[in-house]
Formats: sequence, structure tokens, C-alpha cells
Amino acid sequence: MNSWARFVLGAITTGAATIAYAAGVERRRWTLREATLPVLAPGTRPLRILQVSDLHMTPGQASKQRWVAELAALEPDLVVNTGDNLAHQRAVPSVLAALGPLLERPGLFVFGSNDYFAPQPKNPLRYLRPTDRRIHGEPLPWRDLRAALVERGWADATHTRVALEIDGVQIAAAGVDDPHLGLDRYERVAGRPAGAHGLLLGLTHSPEPRVLDAFAGDGYDLVMAGHTHGGQLRVPGVGALVTNCGLDRSRARGASRWGAHTWLHVSAGLGTSPFAPVRFACPPEASLLTLVPRPVASRAQKVTPASAAVDVG
Repeated sequence: MNSWARFVLGAITTGAATIAYAAGVERRRWTLREATLPVLAPGTRPLRILQVSDLHMTPGQASKQRWVAELAALEPDLVVNTGDNLAHQRAVPSVLAALGPLLERPGLFVFGSNDYFAPQPKNPLRYLRPTDRRIHGEPLPWRDLRAALVERGWADATHTRVALEIDGVQIAAAGVDDPHLGLDRYERVAGRPAGAHGLLLGLTHSPEPRVLDAFAGDGYDLVMAGHTHGGQLRVPGVGALVTNCGLDRSRARGASRWGAHTWLHVSAGLGTSPFAPVRFACPPEASLLTLVPRPVASRAQKVTPASAAVDVG
């Protein structure tokens, strides 16, 4: 066998092994990422927030359901769900089975595009060529999921301000509908919430800069998002190749500053589209964020939205 043939055979073998790992191993390598963020008002006791995002659940994904349900053992103070729970018309019972024990904790949620519409087969190259054109699948039963979550005590933060008190800590939260579909109407929640709060918390599924700028302009301490899947396929030493939104690639997952005051946290999520069931160098994740008070003596660091992100974990 000549050297060229060996090279081709080696490339094919390596590619096949990579695809097998990405599809058969890593997409089920459930991971908890942890980070500590200084976002609370001085004197506020620490809070622990569990973020669950991008489940993309289909019936029968028992391993994912079990792992998510076991997260309740962490006993978070608050659970935040940033959308894209569904990937099948009959997935609502599976989502509720996964979230069931967590529904005993205080919770907030907003929805994403794959709560409203089923995924469709797409050319993967579309993600490398950003476009405003959206391909929608069949409508999904998001109303049933919303009713179940609200009935169990979680608050829908979509275009609504939500006031919470957790062990004496006052939290003012607000969210928008999915910016990826152009459904965000920030003007419905615009303005800094009145009163003294330990935490101003913003929620969005897709971390579009226009939404992040709006939350930051109103002085929110932390904005939580999903959607990016952390890039889903990451190149070691390079990171995410795409974010599938207007966010820069350095922020595809983890925590970063957005302006001088606001922190952003983007979850890489727990699922994939059924039509692209692979992950590489980006295992499925939930995030446990420990929020602590901002330093009292330090002046706000001058940071611009272009600042580099800090990967969680």
C-alpha cells in the first residue's frame, strides 16, 4: 500500500472513529458544570441556581430522564429552565418525568424554538452560513408543557416580571420569548425593577446581543441563556465553530461579562436534534451556579461586550 493510500485509509478510519464516539459516547456523557459568580447585592447570602436547558427530549430517552431527575439531590435554591425541552409531539410526559423531582423546588422558565416547532432535517452547512431563514417543523404541544410546569409551581417568565423570595433573598426576574424566532418583545418588561433586590435575573433562550444589551442597560445582574449547545462540535484548542445566533463564538458556553455590571451564563444544554445526534468536545450538561455577593470595595471593572468569555468548568 502506497503512502497516499495509507493516508486516505487513516483519515477514513479516524473520521469513522470520531463520528462513532460523538454519536455513541459523548452525547450521553451527562456532565454537571459548576461556577461561582459574584452577582448578588452586598450582604446577600449565597444562592445556588441549577440551570437546565435544551433537553430536546424524545420518548424513550431513559438515561437522560434519570440523570436530570437525580439533579434534585443537589437541592438548589432555584431551578431555571431556558427552553428547547421538546423534540417530539409525544415528549411532554418524558420531559415531566425528567423534571419531576426538580418541580418540588422554586423554578422559572422560558421557551425556545424547539418547544414550539419540531426539528427538521437540515444541511449541517447551514450553520456555517448564517441566515435569517427559518425552517419550522410540525407544531409541538408547548401549551401542555407550560400548563404542567405552572401547575407544579414554576413561573413562566416570558414577557413577565416575576418576584421571588428565597430564604429572605428578594429576586426580581424577567424573561423574553425566543429571539431566535424573533418573538422577543423586551419592551414589555423594560425598565429596572423597582425596590431593593438581592438579584436581578434575566432569562432568554437564544442569547442574542440585542436582548443582552437590553437587560444590561436596565442593570440586570445575571442573564441566563441556552440555545448554542456550546457549539455542539468543538475543536480542541479552537472551541466552538458556530453559535447559531449573533453571539460570538468565545461565549458559546459558560460565563462571561456583558458590559460593566452584567454577567452572562450560556448553558451548552443536554440534548441534540434527533437529526444531528452528535457531540464532540462538548458533553451534554446542566449547570450549578453558586451566586455570591459582589465585592463591596472594588469598583466596577470596565468591560465591554467584546470581552472574552470564561468557560465554566
